[in-house]
Parts: sequence; structure tokens; C-alpha cells
Amino acid sequence: QEELVESGGGLVQAGGSLRLSCAASGTIFSINNMGWYRQAPGKQRELVARITSAGWTNYADAVKGRFTISRDNAKNVLFLRMNSLKSEDTAVYYCNAENPWRVYWGQGSQVTVSS
Repeated sequence: QEELVESGGGLVQAGGSLRLSCAASGTIFSINNMGWYRQAPGKQRELVARITSAGWTNYADAVKGRFTISRDNAKNVLFLRMNSLKSEDTAVYYCNAENPWRVYWGQGSQVTVSS
């Protein structure tokens, strides 16, 4: 079964840190870009950060300097390190992966930041 499985969400106080992980099943091959998106209640899903297979990254302005995206290409695992979390970071976070044939989405991980 081709899928992305996320882990690492939870409840944290403002100023704290969390790390999200996203593992692609072994049947997903030739992954190019991977990324993290988030969707807060009543808002559209938005890009948080993306990373290419070569390691080039880009971030939403709201998370620059606080979040770090990385990946392990050998294991097809994507990470998002989130530091200095703010209440406005509260959302469901989704990982995303693309290969030449389709786009995959994770199941979503709830991140709640209490002020």
C-alpha cells in the first residue's frame, strides 16, 4: 500500500518545540519534492516548507527562522523541526510527497500550541 505515515504531533506550550516525522511506505519510489502543509480551523491549507531531493528548501515567511525541514532520502522519511512555537502555529499538519506519477498526502497530525 502506498502511503505516508505521520507522527510527532501533540500539545505544547508557546515557546516550546516539536518534531514531526513522515515516513513513505516502501512501495513509493522516485520521490522528488516533499513538503509540509498545515490547515487551521476555518482556513485554507497552506504551505509551511518544502524540500527537493537535492536538499533545496523554501519556507513560508511565518515560520522562517523557527522551523527546519529535512529528509532522509535513503529511508524516504521527512522531518519538520518546529521551535519557538506560537499559538498561531496551531493546525493540522500534513506531509506531502511527489513522484513523476502522483502526489501523496499523509493523514494529518494535530499540533496545538497553548498560550
